[in-house]
Amino acid sequence: MRIFLISLFSFCLFFSCTKKDNIVSKTISTKEEAIEIYKEALEAMDEGQYLVASKKFDQSERMLPQTDWAAKSSLMSSYCMYALNFYDEAVVNLQRFIKVYPADPNIDYAHYLIAISYYEQILDEKKDIQPLILSRNTMEDFLIKYPDTDYAIDLKFKLDLILNQMAAKEISIARYYIKNEKWIPAIKRLKIIVKKYDDTIFVEEALFRLVEIYHRIGLDGEAKAAAALLGYNYNSSKWYERSYKILNADYEPLKIEKDNNETSLVKRTLKKILKMND
Repeated sequence: MRIFLISLFSFCLFFSCTKKDNIVSKTISTKEEAIEIYKEALEAMDEGQYLVASKKFDQSERMLPQTDWAAKSSLMSSYCMYALNFYDEAVVNLQRFIKVYPADPNIDYAHYLIAISYYEQILDEKKDIQPLILSRNTMEDFLIKYPDTDYAIDLKFKLDLILNQMAAKEISIARYYIKNEKWIPAIKRLKIIVKKYDDTIFVEEALFRLVEIYHRIGLDGEAKAAAALLGYNYNSSKWYERSYKILNADYEPLKIEKDNNETSLVKRTLKKILKMND
């Protein structure tokens, strides 16, 4: 019986060691195969075959889940979707990457690529505004999370362009209302520009249009306040000059002395304009 038990133990030990060796060997083989597929995907990318590359990256990720190679494969697959202009698919893949690999050192790039994917779908201010909103929100979130990255410089520039496009859409709608003498809706649109897009090129025209509308409907106090704000910030602007052609010849601009708290002063003046129909 003792001999039998020793033999049985030896057999089990040998079988266990053999099984472990096979698992290790298989793991090594799988890793080598996954890396080889990853290299093939890179070659396909270099040749511009992004769809082929994306599929190979996906295959490589599946073979080595939760490893550095898997994370790289997932991110590269997402880039391939972006390169093919498959923006929706790219965003979905990138969001999955962020969820599955939250500690990856390239997580900021994934967020950046999502913002760029939305940005690339922007056509012009007269069409669907949703890509503009998504792109703006994503960029603003990125700049809060990763303000000191190289990507932040690029996104700051693109964010300025987006804000100008959104302001352009608002001014376009306001012009339509003005043309059709719909004063209240026009005022609301113009106020949006003054409130939200005061750093864009359209704020000057928005203030002038407010002067124009307020004067026309008999609200001279509001017209003068808008003209004062326009003159205070843009006294060399053509819109500032045009505002005085609207107001009567005896009108003298409000004298505003600049102090060290300019932002506060601008906001105080702004309240005079925004108090109507908020």
